[in-house]
Amino acid sequence: MKISFFSTQPYDIKFFKECNEKFKFELEFFESNLDEHTVNIIEDSEAICVFVNDVVNDKVINKLVKKGIKYIALRNAGFNNVDLESAKRNGLKVCRVPAYSPEAVAEHTLAMLLTLNRKTHKAYNRVREQNFSLNGLLGTTIHGKTVGVIGTGNIGKVFAKTIKSLGTHVLLYDPFPNDELISEGFNYVSLEELLKQSNIISLHCPLTPETHHIINKDTISVMKQGVYLINTSRGGLIDTRAIIEGLKSKRIGALGIDVYEQEDKLFFRDLSETIIEDETIQLLLSFPNVLVTAHQAFFTEEALSQIALVTLDNLKQLKEFNSIENKSAELV
Repeated sequence: MKISFFSTQPYDIKFFKECNEKFKFELEFFESNLDEHTVNIIEDSEAICVFVNDVVNDKVINKLVKKGIKYIALRNAGFNNVDLESAKRNGLKVCRVPAYSPEAVAEHTLAMLLTLNRKTHKAYNRVREQNFSLNGLLGTTIHGKTVGVIGTGNIGKVFAKTIKSLGTHVLLYDPFPNDELISEGFNYVSLEELLKQSNIISLHCPLTPETHHIINKDTISVMKQGVYLINTSRGGLIDTRAIIEGLKSKRIGALGIDVYEQEDKLFFRDLSETIIEDETIQLLLSFPNVLVTAHQAFFTEEALSQIALVTLDNLKQLKEFNSIENKSAELV
């Protein structure tokens, strides 16, 4: 089977080629994102493999069908960029990797929180310039704080357990509570109660119509003054304009984002020699209490190895059995 990969970076090629020694597929890699125009470069492939910023809407799917594509493999957990109804209507199978490394994302979430709180990124730059002053580097003690976790799937569950180990009081919100967390004594509350009580809020829910802009002007207004907010899930969970107003009013004491609503025009690219026209991200970057990373929470050797293995195994099973039995994978 020939597979066309979109939005590929050198590390994607490395890990998929290494893993493919077991599967013996024919792999074709494109650096460009998939959209209504780039879909035309596919030739003689039976499957495509896409990432978070690829566009797989109805128009693209119709063209994929004409190209003979039978399978759409997501090498990530989210599937908000795929028109699932159109895929089903056209007989295309869609699979994803829902749990490649929840620990990797949870660890990055913790790293962002600790960096913002103790300002280690600023301290690093200061010391390199021989400035050993502590002025402006004051943090708080995380121990004893109330941490709200919105979304308790694989990643949210790991983060909740990790942050609790630091001696925090953890509150959870999810329309579908996790029995494992309940059995371990974690407390589920309403979204409003979580927002009101939390000193720190971390987002770990998928992007759906129900969660789109779950952080908005109204929800920010009930948060504690000076709350820390971390988002390593999906950019669309946050109304960026409302967040900027929250930062200006100091309702938001610190913001850490590994995802951004308009990231498809920015992330996974070297724009160091480019004038970025996105005024919103430029404004965010101007705040001293904002930390932005470029969708790297998943980026560990273990995660990339697992992503490649599960993705190729998904396609192998779909090709041979028209279904997926692997518990670490999922047919969407």
